[in-house]
Amino acid sequence: MHHSCVVRIATANKFVAKFVANLNLCISRRPLSWSAGAAAEAEAVASISCSGHGRAFLDGLIENGKPVCECNACYGGPDCSQLLPNCVADADSGDPLFLEPFWMKNSGRSTVVIPGWHRMSYDYSDNSYISQELEKNIRKLHAITKNAVTDGRYIVFGAGSTQLLNAAVYALSMNMSSPAKVVAEKPFYPNSSKQSSLSFMEMHHYWNNASKTTENVIEFVASPNNPDGNLKKAVLEGPSVKTIHDYAYYWPHYTAIPAPADEEVMIFTMSKLTGHAGSRFGWAIVKDKDIYENMLKYKSLADSGTSKDTQLRALKLIKVVLEDGGRGIFNFAYKTMRGRWTKLKHVLSLSKRFKLQEIPPAFCNYSRTVRGASPAFAWLKCAKEEDSNCHKVLHQEANILGREGRSFDAEDRYVRLSLVKSADDFNLLFDRLKELVYKEEQNQTTRSS
Repeated sequence: MHHSCVVRIATANKFVAKFVANLNLCISRRPLSWSAGAAAEAEAVASISCSGHGRAFLDGLIENGKPVCECNACYGGPDCSQLLPNCVADADSGDPLFLEPFWMKNSGRSTVVIPGWHRMSYDYSDNSYISQELEKNIRKLHAITKNAVTDGRYIVFGAGSTQLLNAAVYALSMNMSSPAKVVAEKPFYPNSSKQSSLSFMEMHHYWNNASKTTENVIEFVASPNNPDGNLKKAVLEGPSVKTIHDYAYYWPHYTAIPAPADEEVMIFTMSKLTGHAGSRFGWAIVKDKDIYENMLKYKSLADSGTSKDTQLRALKLIKVVLEDGGRGIFNFAYKTMRGRWTKLKHVLSLSKRFKLQEIPPAFCNYSRTVRGASPAFAWLKCAKEEDSNCHKVLHQEANILGREGRSFDAEDRYVRLSLVKSADDFNLLFDRLKELVYKEEQNQTTRSS
């Protein structure tokens, strides 16, 4: 190409780049019109002080013309500044509020304004129920975290992992000659059994120790496992064995990522990735086209597609995660969870009465480092013979509410304690456990004397 032509093209490219930059600057400086009121309303609610122990919301109760503070557990008063005496340290639920500070810090980047005319139709323009842009960004997300293979796979959206589990059971059982047994290795999260029992299946609450079977079986594998945080693999083999893998906690927050998962049906959820449990959004990655289409059939019968408003919010949140390759949220989340686990493990190491599960350090394919444990839950065991009901021991002696072992088809000598709740919740739990261990040491000293 002639030199003068090259110069002209380069000059033109510089002009276009400058024009686009100036256009973006003008757009950013343009006064808001119809969205100004919504933005002002959101800012006003966000500015309400709740003493760091609560939050006001746009859809919250209104008193004297303004939203009221919704206080964290064990706090009360108009501004949530009053610590309530004799409050139960609630470590039962898996509400992932530990991520709230990250989103408060990134409120501008993660905020979505939804106009009244947004996506009023059942369908998108391609006659599907799925946002193609959201699907594309989910594939990018798995590529950067290196936790799942998505190339050549199908993706199904659902109202959280619970609905997708039902859809998967429905799809996997379509060609079975008789009702399938849905089984899981204990301890296992009870939601899998409760939800699968709705799907025309015979649900079995026990684990069949035999690894080979000729029966129609759907094995449910949660990895990391809820409640103990261990990575799991399917163990059943047979011509009629199908498997569903729940990877809700297979993110760098909670576990080292040894390799990308590549299973027939893999379920993920927004609630454990970003903490937005209330949005009720999850997705399944599926290898087989027939299984994918049957899951879509189940979805169309259940709810005519996942909420368009939810998909828009999920898209915005995932874009924030992707902006820096996930480093912002994953570093924050891992540091928080690792810190909580380290504190808990240290104080309980002083006890002969209580024992935590063991999770060894492992190499993480995402961070390219060896990482220490950072599980979502403590799977606590009462080691003394007389403490046969650990849930009862913690409740009566320390006013701690956990989830009893029998809920996971395990012994009541175990109790699950949630580590993913707010800082207020974790700090209260930690203080109660520390006090309990201190009393144990005092009793030992008294007996020795």
